[in-house]
Amino acid sequence: MKDFRLHIYHARQCDPKKCTGKRLKKFDLVRLHEKIHSLPKGSILLDPLAEKALSPADSEISNIIVLDCSWNTVEENFPKLLRRKLQHRALPFLLASNPVNFGKPFKLNSVEAFAAALYILGNKEQAENILSKFRWGHTFLELNRQPLEDYSKANNSEDIIQIQNEYI
Repeated sequence: MKDFRLHIYHARQCDPKKCTGKRLKKFDLVRLHEKIHSLPKGSILLDPLAEKALSPADSEISNIIVLDCSWNTVEENFPKLLRRKLQHRALPFLLASNPVNFGKPFKLNSVEAFAAALYILGNKEQAENILSKFRWGHTFLELNRQPLEDYSKANNSEDIIQIQNEYI
């Protein structure tokens, strides 16, 4: 299985001590971007406001981008990224395992979003590797193992939505 290249558009809004994106950068697992124009075109942008769900059908795209910003400003930050030629995809229903949003649906932090995307796109090993950098990382996979397995077997976005509806 190919490794995906992980990119973070860092909006400089999070607590540096809790920033999962900065920690991933420290381990050289992501490329951090502070300017929108430096994001690779044609990449998948994990966007909770996207109309299409991420599915294994997207696995031919090799770059994944996460916007690292506060959940309070997500609706003002994502429209800025619409000008780039990116494939906007929403993640399906999953529970957060991070200490800030533990157990909350859809409130994933950057590393959880990357791990979910990697798992769905078929690279479970890369997902486990990035989560291993956090004490609570294994909990994300434990909480979401069955939905992630089901999502990873879907054919397309429509299948993901059907599977998601079984969990909601």
